[in-house]
Amino acid sequence: MNGKKPTYAELEARLAEAEEALRAIRSGEVDLVLGEDHPLVLRAKGVQEELEKSREQLEMALSGSNAGLWDLRFDPNAPHQIPDEIYLSPRLKGFIGFRDDEFPNSVSAWQGRILPEDLEVLRRSAQEHLEGRREIHEAEYRIRHRDGSIRWIHTRGKIHRDDHGVPIRWSGIDWDITERKRMEQEMASLQEQLRQAQKMEAIGRLAGGIAHDFNNALTVIRGNCQLSLLDLHEADPLYGNLKEIEQSVERAARLTQQLLAFSRKQIMQMKVVDPNALIEDLQKILRRILGEDIELTTFLEEGVGKVRVDPGQMEQAVINLAVNARDAMPRGGKLTIETANVELDEAYARDHVAVTPGPYVMLSVSDTGVGMSPEVRERAFEPFFTTKEAGKGTGLGLSMVYGIVKQSGGNIWVYSEMGKGTTFKIYLPRVEGPVEERREETLEDIPQGSETILVVEDEEVVRKLAVRLLRKQGYKVLEASDGGKAFMLCEQYDERIDLILSDVVLPGMDGRRVVERLQKIHPEAKALYMSGYTDNVIAHHGMLEQGIHFIQKPFTVGSLARKVREVIDGKDK
Repeated sequence: MNGKKPTYAELEARLAEAEEALRAIRSGEVDLVLGEDHPLVLRAKGVQEELEKSREQLEMALSGSNAGLWDLRFDPNAPHQIPDEIYLSPRLKGFIGFRDDEFPNSVSAWQGRILPEDLEVLRRSAQEHLEGRREIHEAEYRIRHRDGSIRWIHTRGKIHRDDHGVPIRWSGIDWDITERKRMEQEMASLQEQLRQAQKMEAIGRLAGGIAHDFNNALTVIRGNCQLSLLDLHEADPLYGNLKEIEQSVERAARLTQQLLAFSRKQIMQMKVVDPNALIEDLQKILRRILGEDIELTTFLEEGVGKVRVDPGQMEQAVINLAVNARDAMPRGGKLTIETANVELDEAYARDHVAVTPGPYVMLSVSDTGVGMSPEVRERAFEPFFTTKEAGKGTGLGLSMVYGIVKQSGGNIWVYSEMGKGTTFKIYLPRVEGPVEERREETLEDIPQGSETILVVEDEEVVRKLAVRLLRKQGYKVLEASDGGKAFMLCEQYDERIDLILSDVVLPGMDGRRVVERLQKIHPEAKALYMSGYTDNVIAHHGMLEQGIHFIQKPFTVGSLARKVREVIDGKDK
């Protein structure tokens, strides 16, 4: 063959010729009692050698394609029945972990290792091809390896018939496509994760926009309500009505905070914390939330790494997961919280969208509750999605958890089956550095002052409210609706400006750039930012830049007054 590998067609032709000659010998057309040196005997031996050589050459030709050969001959007396005897090449047997001499050349033996649900499909294709209803027999099926694992096989074969259409021989090739199937499944999983992430991102942008506008309205309602309460005696008939309004505003504010958490648009006071200490501090609260019917168990790995999170927000995330677990166990059960150091490698990152390989702390919350269907699991983190009856939940608990974890630079995954409980696994990047102490808020009298404050806010009702609140506390207040008016005011104002209170988002230029330009005119002025919707000028991936002071809308009279006083006095850190 001039050193060239034969083509598949050439090998098929040679194999057919050799087998036809061998058939003639075996059928009795040749007397094998003849001497060893008889021409016909020599021909028979040559045919047998040629047959083996042809198969070896075909095997070599297929070796580069991870394929194996099979071949069977029909019984002339039963040409429409598939015989049990079959040639299975050594490479084909190797697909399922056997050497050539360890596995029989048997159709039934091979079919015995095929998964039952796939065997019927394979038999149907073979029968249709045998009956002439399919030109080619082709199918994919799963077969059990010697070690118990499952391999995917793609088979393709064709029946050779005589001039009368009677089947003579059936030969074909099988490919091991296990790796291809694994990659297809991984790709499908990643595409589904990406689709879900894109959907959550779109919903998050919508939720953040709603929360921003709603917070501005709540700021005005709450501020005016509190100003009115300051001027009224508790015995006044209007006092009770205003208190009811104030409480309703508080509930609405909590909802907007949950929306902001989901959309990852809230300011987070990030600190290095010990996750074990955080869980231990929460246990008393969690036991009260769960009740007596639910057993709380913790497995906190000793020496677990530190993480950088907003402690209050992360506590809220764990509480929300506990509440969700409690509702999934109406007849009692067990809640387990675990922490552990884990290393997420490249393989894990390939299977999980948005994961960066590296060292993490895993915090898991597992329950023995009713579990989730695949449809519910897919929508678990969507805001306003809930399986609870009307009036029993807002559908914001898990969405808030999702936002807090993502804004902390981590990832969260849910594993659940109906009747088998649910596990939420949170992965937070491990960090170095000392644990930072938390300062507890204390109730104090609303502080006052006499300094000069410039308020820059484009929402007129919010600006007017802030001006009223600050003037009521004794401050001298200047106001501007945008950066341009603020520049003109500062250039004309010769006296000292002690503080610039600016919205984060302003028309034409963000609050950070506006303040920086104003501070070139009045370098003595300190800065305090406010917003119901933050952007990366203040929150870069959820982390406050060092030295930036911020107050979240909707603020109260007290919270604004205390924050202003802290920034002016240099006590806010």
